[in-house]
Amino acid sequence: MDDIRNYVKERYAQAIKNKSSCCGSGGCCCGTTGASGIPSMTRGNYDGATLEKTPEQMADQSFGCGNPFTEARIHPGETVLDLGSGAGLDLFLASEMTGPYGKVIGLDMTDEMLATAAENLKGIENVSLVKGYIEEMPVESNSVDVIISNCVINLSPDKGKVLKETFRVLRPGGRFCVSDTVFLRPVTERAVKNLAAWSGCISGALRETEYAEKMREAGFEEVEVRRTKVYSFPDAMAAMAFPELSGEERNEINGSLASAIIMGKKPL
Repeated sequence: MDDIRNYVKERYAQAIKNKSSCCGSGGCCCGTTGASGIPSMTRGNYDGATLEKTPEQMADQSFGCGNPFTEARIHPGETVLDLGSGAGLDLFLASEMTGPYGKVIGLDMTDEMLATAAENLKGIENVSLVKGYIEEMPVESNSVDVIISNCVINLSPDKGKVLKETFRVLRPGGRFCVSDTVFLRPVTERAVKNLAAWSGCISGALRETEYAEKMREAGFEEVEVRRTKVYSFPDAMAAMAFPELSGEERNEINGSLASAIIMGKKPL
């Protein structure tokens, strides 16, 4: 667990320093075009009107794979927790939705991300940043109305624990609405063990059905996994991401990964 966590932390710390994709030369779901891959990826997930009101660098520093706000339905006055809040794009958007009487908490394990977010969100009073792990959240039980996240839970080596923690911190009736990567079919075990592809939002993804099962095991009701985008990996990209795999194994991965919005509700 620590090996994966430390590797992911190092890759994202370097990514925000470079303002480039965490996927490095290997490529991944998080952006596939342009010099960094990030602006085109983010602008495909958020409409232009949304991004126009955000500081430009926030979009360039985003490593998400979707838009959790499409289904989160955040209301003024609510408390929102963003898991793996990164440079602060989703915190900025949530802060506007909750308004001055709401509260937005950004949880991240990477010092460099937290420092970048603090700079980006300077002067926004309803946002607070917390350092910690999503498997062990330093957040009070029954204190959050909505949990959002953008391509982060797949990075955890213990997703069952993450989902149990999200259930703990949500208030009764609270909503879980995250964007994440999922596998559509089984892939080779060697790909799943690839650390570079894990940090690139690929290898750590759960199967769609497994994600839903773990949500229900954690206690959630009204669970839904809704696909938003299926990814293809050109052979050259797959060869860089998985150099130890055969061509046949790389073909197996092609078209097997998707982004999805995962939703659930804590019972009253």
